Amino acid sequence: MRGTLRLILLAAASPIVLGLLATTPASAASKERILYSFRSGADGAYPGTSLVFDAAGNLYGTTPAGGYGCGVNGCGIAFKLTPGADGKWTETVLHSLCARCSDWLKPSSLAFDSAGNLYGVFTYGGSQVCNADGAPCGQVFELMPSKSGPWSEKILVGFGGKFGWGPSGGLISDSAGDLYGATLFGGHGVCDELDDGCGTVFELSPQEDGRWALKFLYGFDGEDGGNPVASLVFDRAGNLYGSSQEGGAAGCGLWGCGAVFQLTPRAHGRWKLTNLHHFGGGNNGSVPNGGLIFDSAGNLYGTTQAGGRGNCEDDGSIGCGTVFELIPGADGKWTYKVLHEFENNGKDGYFPNGGLVLDNAGNLYGTTIVGGPGGRSCSDYDGCGMVFELTPGTNGKWTERIVHSFKNDGKDGISPRAGLVMDQAGNLYGTTSNGGEAGYGTVFEITP
Repeated sequence: MRGTLRLILLAAASPIVLGLLATTPASAASKERILYSFRSGADGAYPGTSLVFDAAGNLYGTTPAGGYGCGVNGCGIAFKLTPGADGKWTETVLHSLCARCSDWLKPSSLAFDSAGNLYGVFTYGGSQVCNADGAPCGQVFELMPSKSGPWSEKILVGFGGKFGWGPSGGLISDSAGDLYGATLFGGHGVCDELDDGCGTVFELSPQEDGRWALKFLYGFDGEDGGNPVASLVFDRAGNLYGSSQEGGAAGCGLWGCGAVFQLTPRAHGRWKLTNLHHFGGGNNGSVPNGGLIFDSAGNLYGTTQAGGRGNCEDDGSIGCGTVFELIPGADGKWTYKVLHEFENNGKDGYFPNGGLVLDNAGNLYGTTIVGGPGGRSCSDYDGCGMVFELTPGTNGKWTERIVHSFKNDGKDGISPRAGLVMDQAGNLYGTTSNGGEAGYGTVFEITP
């Protein structure tokens, strides 16, 4: 079964030059600090999701391993990192996740409500099985703080049937406290060899009796997209936006190259889907896999894990990934523009995976899983991943700067698989899934 970082051998599409490419990236010094190195056991291990701040400046996140339960490796933890007056950060394990769940658990990033409770999804949690491989269907969970210290966990709903299964990418909320997310599988349509369905978009609403009602909003059919893997985002009018890593136009093998979509609420609780862009492979990009973000003008930005001009497979069939922009027009159509194409050239990173963050000056920041000027020191790849910045120029071109290149030195983290968060001072925070003092991943801070 596919993982969320799936890279199939894509049939190369004809190159389509859309937008202006960034100049050759140049290394630049930055200040990186490791805030915490995970150690497995009762502690977490291999973090692969983004972090979230509370109002006091503490950081929260999850790991897919470590903690208690689920056999030797654990199901993962929810953790908190608290800054001290001496500049050091202290980790607190809030909860060992779902001790009676399956080894497949895979917790998402977290989201706060106004009362200070945390919400997330288990992509493969629960006892109900949803495919021939025995994969559990997934769950939505809530973590609630207590005066005694440990947080309690509550399973709000489980997935299966028409609601889809395999929720991924985390949750977002509206002003009424309703939660929204997407599932990788289920619904209708055929998007893989196992006939697992093409995924859905759902809403979760709190009820007066304390229960939560799960509502199906949309099911993908393959032609309009398939297998959404990242979080959704609202615009100011209440429309939802997201990306699907497969489906849409042909050109990337059997299942399509992916799409960016808009969901608009209609009467009687129905939602209408509009495809803003179908990826075409080659220079057009393919496999969009990170969450989308808006700028103040209403433009959308995102990443694709594959496509672009770089050669990141031995047979040349998969590109190294792209950063793209979608610009709305007065006629309702959106213009697609490639801002940067990553390259496997010993300098640039490749395979961006976690989406982007935007600063007040309009610069974009993100991560790549591998690449950077670190040399062949991480598995079979050139480089251990990096943090990059893209800066817009007056001529419409965007310039890439390598903010930090991770190195396999026993201290630094390696392989950042999630997006970044930014504090009010413009510092960046993220996780690496490996590396650090014990090799189980890190939380880092970067001053760009």
